[in-house]
Amino acid sequence: MSGPTVHRLANGFTIAAEPMAGVETIAVGLHVDCGARHEDARTNGLAHLFEHMVFKGAGGRSARQISEAVENVGGYLNAYTSRDQTAFQARLLAEHLDLGVELIGDMIRKPHFDPGDLAREKDVVLQELGEARDLPDDIINDHFHATAWPGQAFGRPVLGDEETIATIGVDDLHGWTRKHYRPESMVLAVAGKVDMERLVALAESRFGDMEQAPRPVAEVATYQGGSFVERRRLESAHILFGWEGVSYFDADYYPLLLFSQAAGEGSSSRLFQSIREDRGLAYSVGSSVAAWRDTGMLTVYLATARREAQHATDLSRDLLRGAAIDLSPEELARAKAQIRATILMALESVQSRADRLGFQTLVHGQPLDPADIVAKIDGCTLDEVRAVGARLTAGRETLATVGPALKAAA
Repeated sequence: MSGPTVHRLANGFTIAAEPMAGVETIAVGLHVDCGARHEDARTNGLAHLFEHMVFKGAGGRSARQISEAVENVGGYLNAYTSRDQTAFQARLLAEHLDLGVELIGDMIRKPHFDPGDLAREKDVVLQELGEARDLPDDIINDHFHATAWPGQAFGRPVLGDEETIATIGVDDLHGWTRKHYRPESMVLAVAGKVDMERLVALAESRFGDMEQAPRPVAEVATYQGGSFVERRRLESAHILFGWEGVSYFDADYYPLLLFSQAAGEGSSSRLFQSIREDRGLAYSVGSSVAAWRDTGMLTVYLATARREAQHATDLSRDLLRGAAIDLSPEELARAKAQIRATILMALESVQSRADRLGFQTLVHGQPLDPADIVAKIDGCTLDEVRAVGARLTAGRETLATVGPALKAAA
């Protein structure tokens, strides 16, 4: 089997395919360079609501007929919205590639946007918002973003809120389509048992007549940091603290992945062993890295008893800062092995390959060779990993809590 192939139509619409041997299925994804950070304050939640509304009817099909069309052949449709991207996915037997491209094409280009459907779907989104607020480990992420990037599109929640959702109308949905669903902003990515020539012909028929236009540019995110507490009478305390990270274009991106993996991810990490295993201070504890085009974050999440919240937070912070000083060669080697295995194991999944293919092609203009990524991971030195940890954890902290108020870092 050959590797990934990328083709661009005359209008800038991109098609990427990655054939996989020994499979009979495909994963189809349309990845779009727009998300919550592209919204204005009045229409916060529009990107996510748009994603919902295209399932309510498109082309010659009602919402029910869309569901029946894909499930009649044993497949399924899904979608998600993030701060910087929206993706629409179909999982099918390979023989139904035409149907997958047709359904996604209709949803993007021929949505019905019925006012009655919009009113009902707003209620659904408000229920989704209520569910997120009921889950401290979910809503705390919105609190963190709003505190780290206050007053900015990047800091606003993906779901929006009651006030902004209420203001969104059918005209806003159509305007969002015109402004953001442009050929140069989209990548159609397919992995599995796929033929590139056939895929290009399908894409040409569904997207080739779109008018060429440049990608809209999102507002640049400017990190500020600070503290936020949502006081609740809970048995446990939920804490998310951290610092601004790096973009996925930054030279420190891979060293940072290794620093977080070694210091706070997995049951062998310093955080897990010290906070949970040795002291029993928290049931859930771990660090993570997130990255975008212009910023990123290194965070630690804790779910702990209220009486232990301050101690567990302070100790977790000290452990990360300590790792930036004395992370061992053995810890780094283990982190490299874990990340390497994660990358290579994902190659065995049709869906994972399609997701990676679409994301990387949208962001980097082409898919990245997994062997090159592994080589960059293996090439990171102990000094580089320690240095990025030291630099970031010395920066201005963001601290979000649900439960008791805590003291921020000195």
